[in-house]
Amino acid sequence: MTTAMNSRDRYGTVAMTLHWLIAVLLICNLLAGFYLANVMSDDNPLHLPFIQIHKSVGLTILMLSVLRLLWRIINPIPPLPSGMSQMLRVLARGSHYLFYFLIIAIPFAGWAWTSSSTKGIPTYYFGLFPWPNIPFLADLPRAQKIANGHLFHESHEYLAYSAAVLLALHFSAALYHQFFRHDEVLKRMWFGTRIEGRT
Repeated sequence: MTTAMNSRDRYGTVAMTLHWLIAVLLICNLLAGFYLANVMSDDNPLHLPFIQIHKSVGLTILMLSVLRLLWRIINPIPPLPSGMSQMLRVLARGSHYLFYFLIIAIPFAGWAWTSSSTKGIPTYYFGLFPWPNIPFLADLPRAQKIANGHLFHESHEYLAYSAAVLLALHFSAALYHQFFRHDEVLKRMWFGTRIEGRT
């Protein structure tokens, strides 16, 4: 039976829900960001609404990711399967820590980029209310805001491409565990699956 808390055998419902919700939102927003950067023109009438949705989803990812990190700190995760080499263990844990960094850093860089904008276009969270800019960035002189805007824009893009690569590796690793190692790594992160204790 799956509980809210993690156990030694599997992740709990809280961790699983946050994992899959963030994963879906992240993939959708990465695709949206690539579309904005490479396909949609600035004079498209849907450009601004599309950006507002992109920013709203990004801020949602930021909030959920901070919550997930806090949950991870107070609720230890299941151990890695036995039989994994030390190198694979280091790669697995390293990729997890890098994911935590990216899912917080990407939307934060986007928020910082928006806060440094000189255009004065507010961010409306899904059209419900204006989302505040980061004060110490929004209050800087214009020249400094322009410089920061370039920095955070590039950081946002590089981090997003890094996340896309890491997602591909993460997906490949899940398939490796499922079809080559035949362990239960994927099962313990999916709702309603039965864990036999074979790791």
